[in-house]
Amino acid sequence: MLRTFRFAARSKTAVVLATVLTLFAIGAPPAPIHAEEAMMARGYRMAGDASRARVVMEFDKEPQLKWFLLRAPHRLVIDLPETLFAFDAEALEPRGLIGGVRYGNLGNGSSRMILSTTGPFTVEKLSMLENENSPGYRLVVDMVADSEAAFEQALADQAETTGSTVNEDKKDRLGDSPERPDRPFTVVIDPGHGGIDGGAKAVDGTAEKEITLTFSKVLQEQLEQSGRYNVFLTRDDDTFLRLDERVGIARQHEADLFISIHADTINIRNISGATVYTISEKASDSLAKAAAERENLADSVAGIEIAEENQQVADILFDLVRRETHGFSVSFARSLVGELSDTIELINNPQRSAGFRVLRAPDVPSVLVELGYLSNPKDVAKLEDPEWRAKAAGSIGAAIAIFADAKMGAGG
Repeated sequence: MLRTFRFAARSKTAVVLATVLTLFAIGAPPAPIHAEEAMMARGYRMAGDASRARVVMEFDKEPQLKWFLLRAPHRLVIDLPETLFAFDAEALEPRGLIGGVRYGNLGNGSSRMILSTTGPFTVEKLSMLENENSPGYRLVVDMVADSEAAFEQALADQAETTGSTVNEDKKDRLGDSPERPDRPFTVVIDPGHGGIDGGAKAVDGTAEKEITLTFSKVLQEQLEQSGRYNVFLTRDDDTFLRLDERVGIARQHEADLFISIHADTINIRNISGATVYTISEKASDSLAKAAAERENLADSVAGIEIAEENQQVADILFDLVRRETHGFSVSFARSLVGELSDTIELINNPQRSAGFRVLRAPDVPSVLVELGYLSNPKDVAKLEDPEWRAKAAGSIGAAIAIFADAKMGAGG
């Protein structure tokens, strides 16, 4: 048996229901329930990162449930019949998009679970499945980070329906996706590394994180002065961000383009110049493969280990990169190489590809720009030169203008 609830429901019952939330604490024991009457919930599991999460809960019988969204903070609320919860406390620890899990007995024969998130999200799918090889059922919830505008639209849609989504013959509530409101083309600039992760070291001792932030602010200023764009930085100070958090920020801002800024280092003499990378399951060459491996170590450098299940989600995300999105990324990379070639030095074959984790947003055209090699004194001198930075930022801005005109002209 498979019952699927694709999203619509979101509600203005937030004010009324907010007072209930203080009754719940993570792992709080439920009020006494008669075991013979109550449903049993056990085997809570969740996997994912800051961009995507999957939550699975096991039940001994099929629950008739309702669910809805609340804001401030962003939450998914799941109302259940009277339930005995037997979850492992470790499984409830915050992970990625899921910032907290609460559950408890509401009385009057009902119980509630609340999944708090680190930012706005969309319920991509909520399914109740009968177990194939054992008694009982499992609830599977797929959530993806989204923009604040999308979350607010979802709340409005929820208010226009019944105020909640019920798992009884309501499989087609999703409807059409809301049209994107008119707004400027949105660019998210990602200064690589930060905080505990300094990145590469220049020959004069300067950390990559400082070079990328300085350049990103120059690029942001130039783009904002044009008046054409909404421009956001993933970080504007010396802050550490996980790779998946950077992807999530791009998606939450509904970015039309994501540009990750880096400066490489290599143990090969005389290599200099900039490189533009797009994502690819198979690296275009050994140089690109090595670059991706170095950049993908950012989380490990900060002492964050990527669990195997999280990596599996990342692989799923890569598989979901739409051909259209990837095509846009490659198109922009081509324009960017063309513009940069007129103003700054590029390496041989400057348009390359590899499996960069920071480029895995499934719906945001993304490139990673290595501005130069910190292992080369000539490149370091350029990167620290305000005139060079302004010139390089101008070329990137010209490529963005070409891309924005083409993309918006094609319908966004």
